Amino acid sequence: MTVIGAGDIAAETDRHRPELLEVVRAAYLAHDAGQSSNPHSSFLRFPHQNRSRIISLPAYLGGEFEVAGNKWIASFPDNTQHGIPRASATLILNDCVTGYPFACMESSIVSATRTAASAVLGAQVLLGARRARRVGIVGTGLIAQHVWRFLRDLDWEIDGFRLFDLDPAAAGRFGAVMAEHTEAELVVADTVEDAFTDCDLVLVLHLSLRDLAPEMILAAQNFTDDIDHAVRERTSLHLTEQRTGNRDFVDGNLGDLLRGRQSRDHGRPAIFSPFGLNVLDLAVGKWVHDRVVAAGRGHHESDFFTGVGV
Repeated sequence: MTVIGAGDIAAETDRHRPELLEVVRAAYLAHDAGQSSNPHSSFLRFPHQNRSRIISLPAYLGGEFEVAGNKWIASFPDNTQHGIPRASATLILNDCVTGYPFACMESSIVSATRTAASAVLGAQVLLGARRARRVGIVGTGLIAQHVWRFLRDLDWEIDGFRLFDLDPAAAGRFGAVMAEHTEAELVVADTVEDAFTDCDLVLVLHLSLRDLAPEMILAAQNFTDDIDHAVRERTSLHLTEQRTGNRDFVDGNLGDLLRGRQSRDHGRPAIFSPFGLNVLDLAVGKWVHDRVVAAGRGHHESDFFTGVGV
């Protein structure tokens, strides 16, 4: 069993974002080919703490990855009152021959990395290039930071950004960090509508599962990472299904776009609504694990299991 902490994970993900985009692409293609199992998440709730929860996200990913595992992610909002982050996450990776776990990893960076890579990959496929005249970013928290780093390290050509956050100061701080790495125009938007105005790409990040009204969904061409996975839990897509009584408004999955089974209708806005596939965590986690172990880093426990040197 190898234990890998946040420092080693950040060191790998920070240096290799172009390669990680291809890792996430390969995971989507393996999932599209039926080489995966991605059950719905399970939510552990507490009768005495109705705001807190821990989510279990198991999955199996085959193809070039051949790994199983589970992300165990806790959300305790009251943590912030004590000066510690609201969320914490751990990823366990299991060997698919013996079933034994071989890695235990800090997973907030893995999760943020796969989320950002998924968003940027979806944007690239829908736009057809790494080029956007103006980009709106709604929500300037952790995920937005990771998305920006992917755009930067993949050499996207962007003329300007519109930044919006409910906390204008947070948007301003985010813009100040961006200004150190780009000559693009940076504007902190006064309203969320301003973040959409005159933008050909808008990223709605790290907010809730239901940020887009059904009217917006119905006016657009819609893609997701997995229809059955995303049209549930009262997401924007699920609320639209409840209103219409069908899923006809969902045009396909990202896998359909990657394999050319579906194409972008440039006469309508396009929306990519990923719910977050657990197989993406496995893909990024396995990639990080292999690099960390090859470099002789991480903490290896040779006698973690009784009588078995795994």
